[in-house]
Amino acid sequence: MSERIKIHPESPKKKQIFELVDKLLDEGVLMIPTDSQYALVCDYQNKKGMDRIRKIRQMGKKDHLSVMCHSLEHVSTFANLTDENFKLIKRLIPGPYTFILPATREVPRLLTHPKKRTVGIRVPNYPICLETIEDLGRPIMAITAKLPDVEYGSPDSSDKEMYLSRFDKLVDIVVDDQHPLSTDETTILDLTSDQPEIIREGLGMKLLKEAVALEGHELQKRASV
Repeated sequence: MSERIKIHPESPKKKQIFELVDKLLDEGVLMIPTDSQYALVCDYQNKKGMDRIRKIRQMGKKDHLSVMCHSLEHVSTFANLTDENFKLIKRLIPGPYTFILPATREVPRLLTHPKKRTVGIRVPNYPICLETIEDLGRPIMAITAKLPDVEYGSPDSSDKEMYLSRFDKLVDIVVDDQHPLSTDETTILDLTSDQPEIIREGLGMKLLKEAVALEGHELQKRASV
């Protein structure tokens, strides 16, 4: 059974954050709330943890994982940023966005697209996430907590307790922020071309459109969206 920890979403206790960090350093896998949906996370250097998460999510080798960062400094370590991308991302973080960017050599191969050598980057606007990453001292790997084809196994579950309990035997710690479940997804933005391209519309679209306009770009929309 995993350990269940109740943490205040806006002012988490330092002792509880240290407990999360200790488990991450011990190669643990956690289920934590974010500014969008719950996520499965582990230290980005934890290959066993990544393998566990891929197994939980039944992911294929081509499925993308994201790096959850604390700051723009972290982002620039893991992604090659143009001046334009730097300015745009600075306007949007922290926030509910996943940016697809060219990966640096610092990023493990398991976290990059197998052909494009890109990486998904997140800087969530959520104290539990940011304080955990800050105290860990490096980014964490993250992906939405879902169990394919399992009743109450996704964030759109009508029963939060049933949803959290589905992960009791799969992760080491489940964090309960005592808030209702969020069904809203992050907005995914591809920044590997001349103009930013929306892969998935989600939270923060109004701010995104304003930021893109202020930077003099045109927001493109992928045909499949």
